[in-house]
Amino acid sequence: MPFFSVFAIYFIIWWLTLFIVLPIGMRTQAEENEIVPGTVESAPARFRGWKVFLTTSVVAAFIHLAWYIFAVRLGYGIDAIPQFAPDFY
Repeated sequence: MPFFSVFAIYFIIWWLTLFIVLPIGMRTQAEENEIVPGTVESAPARFRGWKVFLTTSVVAAFIHLAWYIFAVRLGYGIDAIPQFAPDFY
């Protein structure tokens, strides 16, 4: 499998993982009782960009490694999923 394809799949997994990791541990300004004038109450109290970036990268790497082992090395793909619906001819 070409390197660009493997990287593209990692990027897709990373992007999807980002939306899972973003709300984990986030505290709003309303929860902290420190509302900055001009912002909404639901805005994050502290910016934790590096922590989110690092967590997303590590989790996405594990998911990508699992995908790579199952799909590329072991040969499991979409065709390996059993079809439960009956065939009507």
